[in-house]
Amino acid sequence: MRHRLRDPITGLLFVLPMLVLFLMFRIFPTLGAAGMSLTNWNIGGEWSFTGADNYVRLVNDPNFWSSLRVTLVYTAIYVPLVVLVSLGTALLLNAVVFLRGLFRGILFLPYVTSFVFAGIIWRWIYEIDGLLNGLLAKIDIGTVAFMERADLVLPALAVVSCWKGFGYSMLILLAGLKAIPGTYLEAATVDGASAWQRFRSITLPLLKPALFFVLVIETISSFQVFDTIYVMTGGGPAKASYTLIYGIFERGFRFWEFGYAATWGMVLFAVVLVVALIQRRIVGKEDT
Repeated sequence: MRHRLRDPITGLLFVLPMLVLFLMFRIFPTLGAAGMSLTNWNIGGEWSFTGADNYVRLVNDPNFWSSLRVTLVYTAIYVPLVVLVSLGTALLLNAVVFLRGLFRGILFLPYVTSFVFAGIIWRWIYEIDGLLNGLLAKIDIGTVAFMERADLVLPALAVVSCWKGFGYSMLILLAGLKAIPGTYLEAATVDGASAWQRFRSITLPLLKPALFFVLVIETISSFQVFDTIYVMTGGGPAKASYTLIYGIFERGFRFWEFGYAATWGMVLFAVVLVVALIQRRIVGKEDT
């Protein structure tokens, strides 16, 4: 009995530091936010139990529904874009023979840059007299107010976030491609399969676990977008880029309604959880 217990206890001791950190910075704050959402906690630290009043207020709050719609639209634009860009660059890197490490480092570089720095640079690119409109003027398209038009601001922000964040997902997918046995592709080539047939019938099915992981982390990232919006639009124009996270920021750090901000946060947590479960169902439980 003592011998059988030794290995599990040893393993538990190895993971104990990370488990403690996970409890301190993930589980306990989540439970604290759930409790705070049932109060009217304010900046002075004064609070009283209000039950479900904050949730009733949220259901009747038009700002919440507007921010939820904006967040879902942004997610619908950003997630397919970043997955396609990450998959495309991963496939290209996988085919590169020379200087693969150099190209990988160059493509990963935007991921390690500051969101604030990236936002400032891209805001200049999108300006009326910026780089992009300068290029459009040379081909007689005319200037486009990307940051001032409600129908263009979310796609423009999605492009910025994709440029900033695709590097991490690219490496995940590249690792998945490296794990695919080369003999499968060689056998398919010998049998006369085209490049598209090899990708559709061999590469894509074997890449599903990595794709599922990328889908989940990029979906969570899209629901948590804040830095780019704070730097580039401030939630405008006319709240066209006013996302859930930006709403939580305003409730907590502009109006000092920490209890109500926690309510927004708990609903965001529930929405992300539901979307992740739907993605798991679509991708296929057996593949993840």
